[in-house]
Amino acid sequence: MPPVLSRYATPLITGLFVVSLISGIAMFFHLGEAQLKEMHEWLGTALVVPFVLHLWRNWKPFSTYFKRPAMKVALAASLVAAAAFVVPTLTATGPTRNGPPEMAAARALQAAPLTAVAPVFGHDGEGLADVLRAKGYTVASADQSLNAVAEASGKSAREILTALPMAN
Repeated sequence: MPPVLSRYATPLITGLFVVSLISGIAMFFHLGEAQLKEMHEWLGTALVVPFVLHLWRNWKPFSTYFKRPAMKVALAASLVAAAAFVVPTLTATGPTRNGPPEMAAARALQAAPLTAVAPVFGHDGEGLADVLRAKGYTVASADQSLNAVAEASGKSAREILTALPMAN
């Protein structure tokens, strides 16, 4: 391994782990989720590279752990813990299967026609269509869904949610 890689593998693991640890704990307690989520995901993923370099550099001593029962127990416990979160979502139906309930509600809102969605925002179908047109969206009819309007406008389903007139 080139010296520069071996010199920085462990310090990078440490730095990225600390960032991931702090952001993960903050998000667990619902503190700054919107600000931290993308950073946590990207830097957590970037942590793979120095981890692999660290394993490469320390493979011989690391491989001895696999001869001990503690490694087998730790790996099995980790697999069981992960399965406890994943298995219920694979067999569930409804909001749990499709993510958090608020995401299921947002998807239902996006799939509904403007005429059904508009009263939630204090408008009738045409009034909401006019609001979206004023924000640059292509609305052919108040019978279109928010998803259809977003697609016709070259926008994502997520972007159109930010264009809706939210109550103060």
